[in-house]
Amino acid sequence: MINLEDQSELFLALTPNHVLQAVEDGGYEPSGHVNALHCFENRVHDIRLDDGTHVITKFYRPGRWTREQIQEEHNFLFELRSAEIPVCAPIKFEDGESIHEIEGIYYAVWPRVGGRSPSELTDEQIEILGRLLARIHNVGSGHTEGRLELNDDSYGLKNLEFLLAQNFISSVWESRFETVVRKICEHYREVSQDVPLHRIHGDCHYGNLLNGREGWFFVDFDDMLIGPAVQDVWLLLPGQDQYAKEQRNLFIEAYRQFRPFEHRWLKLIEPLRALRIIRYAAWIARRWHDPAFPAAFSHFGTEQYWQRETIDLEQQFELIQREFNSY
Repeated sequence: MINLEDQSELFLALTPNHVLQAVEDGGYEPSGHVNALHCFENRVHDIRLDDGTHVITKFYRPGRWTREQIQEEHNFLFELRSAEIPVCAPIKFEDGESIHEIEGIYYAVWPRVGGRSPSELTDEQIEILGRLLARIHNVGSGHTEGRLELNDDSYGLKNLEFLLAQNFISSVWESRFETVVRKICEHYREVSQDVPLHRIHGDCHYGNLLNGREGWFFVDFDDMLIGPAVQDVWLLLPGQDQYAKEQRNLFIEAYRQFRPFEHRWLKLIEPLRALRIIRYAAWIARRWHDPAFPAAFSHFGTEQYWQRETIDLEQQFELIQREFNSY
């Protein structure tokens, strides 16, 4: 049995030959043309087949998700497709499975879909997306197991503990950073009580939204988790000014045509924004052994980096306190 360390080494050193072998093992006939697509977390490739069509392969980073957790993602996508909701779901192999593995690394094959990510949204588009996300959440309200639950511990405290234990935080800013993170986590724990949790996209930003032949649809449910509906809402409409708030109100009005949404859930937006900042820093730190990360985030770990992160979180916490009573 291949251990996690060996799997990780192979993952970082995946070659076109590995990719083509995996595609052949899955029952496809590749032409030999492999195009690596930009993706930090997983390894994704566009493969041209002998018949001229294309498929996309995704090789999952070892140690992040178990096979069962990946299957939860796929099952959610299959449920959404069955409900005639436009999403990109994996293609099942000849044996009926949607996950195969090569030398211990899990992978899946996906259809290549066309579409463009929006630069901005009109009011009509916001209403369309509000109704679409509500339909996704209606399906997401079904039972699931195994995926990460978004809470103060998973997004905040565990990431803080990792950064502290691995000495990633500049000693000059460590105390202030820890203090503000704990305050944010305590606040989120209090305000998120009694807010329902269910399956959500989890990373519902413009980059994972496309407009193609089937209309608007979401891609890349790799960060699918159990969380509050408002997480997907604010990531899609992330602004903090009055115009952004008006857009969110319009979005929620359309959302409510298919699914309830309580106004009080909006008070989670700024705490969730803060938790995402914390999680993002820990994500870079956890991937630092991957050569792509030091190359892409060369400023990470410097005193200036932690100065900015700490002050941003302190200012964000001030905003959280100011806006708390406005909802």
